[in-house]
Amino acid sequence: MLLIRYYKSINLELEKLDNYEKGCWVNLTEPTSNELEDISQLLNLDIDVLTAALDDEESSRIESDDDYTLILIDIPFDMSDSKSSSYITVPLAIILCNDGIVTVCSKQVRILNDFIVGHVKDFYTFMRTRFILQILYRNATYYLLYLRRINKTTNLIEKEIYQSMKNKELLQLLQLEKSLVYFSTSLTANEATLDRLLKLNIIKHYEEDEDLLEDVIIENKQALQMARIYGDILSRIMDAFSAIISNNQNNVMTYLTIVTIIMAVPTILSGFWGMNVPGIPFEKSPGGFWMVVVVSVVLCTLSTIYLIRKKFL
Repeated sequence: MLLIRYYKSINLELEKLDNYEKGCWVNLTEPTSNELEDISQLLNLDIDVLTAALDDEESSRIESDDDYTLILIDIPFDMSDSKSSSYITVPLAIILCNDGIVTVCSKQVRILNDFIVGHVKDFYTFMRTRFILQILYRNATYYLLYLRRINKTTNLIEKEIYQSMKNKELLQLLQLEKSLVYFSTSLTANEATLDRLLKLNIIKHYEEDEDLLEDVIIENKQALQMARIYGDILSRIMDAFSAIISNNQNNVMTYLTIVTIIMAVPTILSGFWGMNVPGIPFEKSPGGFWMVVVVSVVLCTLSTIYLIRKKFL
């Protein structure tokens, strides 16, 4: 399946093209080496520039040359399934060329799909600076969206875990904490990239886009602050709930031990009266069995009262 797609705003409407045209948006998703080579030759770009976003370990940065400007950012990606919630971050390359704009990502992401399906207002491929800022703004809003989901999921798990003695809930919290670490690290790197974008004026800013750039920086800072706060809260919750689960298990073990002690009383009595030796009390009595049962019940009751008074139960 060919995952190179060409888009261009024609009469203020985004149209999908069959072939490359000047001024269009080239979107590469999960590209093969052959597809990267074709685009490299078509746009006269170094292959390393195109493959930068395919390395999950690449950090957010900006590279500028005479022929291109590369903006590499980390974007959130939802890995959740029906059993658990999990999020990671993946690199997205935005390459500003002389003849157009190229985006490269190793996964199908909602951020770019929002532009394709028309969820972003005032998006036109010929307004390349605004397009870049709109991607950055969309990225920050998705971080905020996923952070709110993580917080909501944490609250749901919190309600379930008070009576739980299993590791399932703790493992879910561990996945969420891991996601927050990814988010916090990536947002910190993105913040440095945005500051460099603002201070060095690497891409040409238009007066009408200044507010959008400020919104991007504000949203990113808010997302970073939320990620750090939620991370601290989640870490404390996990410590508290680990203690709660351990305490619940101790309570159960204590209860089972007490039951075992109480049930040992009739066992001991029946052992004594079951000896096949002469001189056993009530040996000749027709109601001897019931007398032993009554004694066992009385002793069990007294044992229970004693344990209750000692606050073992």
